[in-house]
Amino acid sequence: MPRIAYFGPQGTFTEQAAGSLAGQGDELVPVDTIASALASVRAGETDAACVPVENSVEGAVPATMDALADGEPVTAVAEAVLPVRFTVLTGQDTEQIRTVASHPHALAQVRGWLAEHLPQAQLVASTSTAAAAVGVQRGEFDAAVTAPVAVTHYPLRVLATDVADVPDAVTRFLLLRRPATPPPPTGADRTSIIAFMPDRTAALAEVLNELAVRGISLTRLDARPTKGRLGEYRFHLDMAGHIAEQRIGDALAALHRRCTNVRFLGSFPRADGVPSTVSATAGDTDFVTAADWVAAIRNGDQA
Repeated sequence: MPRIAYFGPQGTFTEQAAGSLAGQGDELVPVDTIASALASVRAGETDAACVPVENSVEGAVPATMDALADGEPVTAVAEAVLPVRFTVLTGQDTEQIRTVASHPHALAQVRGWLAEHLPQAQLVASTSTAAAAVGVQRGEFDAAVTAPVAVTHYPLRVLATDVADVPDAVTRFLLLRRPATPPPPTGADRTSIIAFMPDRTAALAEVLNELAVRGISLTRLDARPTKGRLGEYRFHLDMAGHIAEQRIGDALAALHRRCTNVRFLGSFPRADGVPSTVSATAGDTDFVTAADWVAAIRNGDQA
């Protein structure tokens, strides 16, 4: 039975995302941290891992970015995008609530609601939304901001549902496996990489130019420190397209020449189904025609 590790415990948005990406009969295995989820895949203990990668309100998830950059490579084969609406669980009467716990990203997305409805409560960060619910069960906190699925796992009173300061907020999740042949292109794909930049002037501009001249659209660009020297960064880039396309493969080859290291994180179908836009001179046929022209010149044929 295939096993999918996910950032747990039970009752998180990641569990919901893992369920949407799992195949029939797959076993979902909760683990304590994002790093542990990826470590289980690298060690062969599980077949895949589901982790959050970015939120439309709070941006990239640093723990995922760091875990993808460290250790042996893993690659994404699918993604899921979930609307983020929260449920507030408690074991107390409203007037007795003095502490509200949740993951920092969750607290940031309901700060306005909490200020209006529980102004007396102190906000406490927990490792996950579900861990906050566990803390309420144990008497460590008075209330927890959780994913809606948490109500099926924890026997707590529902204080409020459908809570969100930004109604259209979403979180994107990745399903990651050990490196293998990427899923075939669909025409609506995303390619993710980590580029480790050399310490020289305009290094990032050079990388972005390699994408621009090939008509490649970036869908995400984030920087994280390398944790070595102060001022050294690695860049996480998502681009529209698939490595099977000539323009994407050509761009990655160029980045491999320019960067100190490039880690391929996968080419996979986009959850939103938005097709890639290819400029009039950047299609596969254009690359083949240009390569044939150069080959002909090298062979002395300039007809």
